[in-house]
Amino acid sequence: MDVVDLARAQFAVTGALHFLFVVLTLGLAPLVAIMHTRYAIGGKPLYERVARFWGQIYVINYVLGVVTGLVMEFQFGLSWSGLSHYAGDVFGAPLAMETLLAFFLESTFLGLWIFGWHRLPRGLHVACIWLVTLTAYASALFIMVANSFLQNPAGSQEVGGRLVLRDFGALFTNTALVFSLPHVLSAGLWAGGFVVMGASAYHLFRRTPEREFFYRSLRIGVLTAFVGSLFTVGFGYAQFGPVGSLQPDKFHGAVPGVSLELMIMIGQLGQFGVMFVLTPLLIRDVLARSRRLHPFLMLMTPLPFVAAIAGWLVREVGRQPWLVYGKLSVADALTPGLTRADITASFAGFAGVLALLALVDYVLIARAVRRGPGRVMLGAADAPVTAGSVPAPSL
Repeated sequence: MDVVDLARAQFAVTGALHFLFVVLTLGLAPLVAIMHTRYAIGGKPLYERVARFWGQIYVINYVLGVVTGLVMEFQFGLSWSGLSHYAGDVFGAPLAMETLLAFFLESTFLGLWIFGWHRLPRGLHVACIWLVTLTAYASALFIMVANSFLQNPAGSQEVGGRLVLRDFGALFTNTALVFSLPHVLSAGLWAGGFVVMGASAYHLFRRTPEREFFYRSLRIGVLTAFVGSLFTVGFGYAQFGPVGSLQPDKFHGAVPGVSLELMIMIGQLGQFGVMFVLTPLLIRDVLARSRRLHPFLMLMTPLPFVAAIAGWLVREVGRQPWLVYGKLSVADALTPGLTRADITASFAGFAGVLALLALVDYVLIARAVRRGPGRVMLGAADAPVTAGSVPAPSL
């Protein structure tokens, strides 16, 4: 590989690893918010336990995902200074907004939610987790705004060899954004639903004493996965028309992404078909009773993540050799003076750190799942705080 190909491979590997965290965060956040809302409305202790258990899984993934995001940021200055110089005035603004939302607002509301159990008023506490979800989705919006600008530099004009922003609203009405954003959010629901479904099937297969807990979680997971798969496939196909008009070669055989795109769509339709089978079985309680189906549900858990990474690769590969489509090539965006040794060293460092974080994330989540809801260490003690008592916060 030459220097350009090494730099592209580095960003592809680190971007894919980071996206694994992102897609699960987007899927679990609304699920935890809905679970907590059901507890706040009905006051049933089971739903509090459900919200806290899956909330702990969310927190583990979120914390490690933030760290992987920081690693990703370093690459723009290290390897792609040409992009910063040429389009930084436009491309950098949504990235800055995403940083403010993800690293400040979202983490602030999440902290209030974690330590607010039986301390904050119930309505305010529920509002915190919904604000976490809202800021997570807003973060995804700004990331997709930035990415869609690279796919279609709408609202900008080249002045003095650099792109300047002429129409801020055009960034949010970009043709490359309109269907891709709900596609990504739906993929998150799909992935989150599969994780809840697979983990619940694991406990039901083991005949856990917490049968009602995981039966209800299984229902939530399957129904969420069904809705997520429905909209993921729908918005995926909806992109063929508008994106194909912007980048004709992407879907017409001139780039390597075409066969991969078709494979993804076939795979998505296959998963969607499976969900059509699973949902009626859930309604008839077959999924909860039949242990023979539980290993099948567990094995399905990684599939939405594989599809999400493949879809991201198609979106990026399809506009090559452009970094800013039609404006700036990948080769011109590369930092001048970089050598193969430089890229190889940073590639090994970045990929090694993110792979380690992904492994730690998997181990911690798997351990939390195996422990079950009986050993959840999220927030305050179960008993409400009484006057004069000062409980020690725990995570």
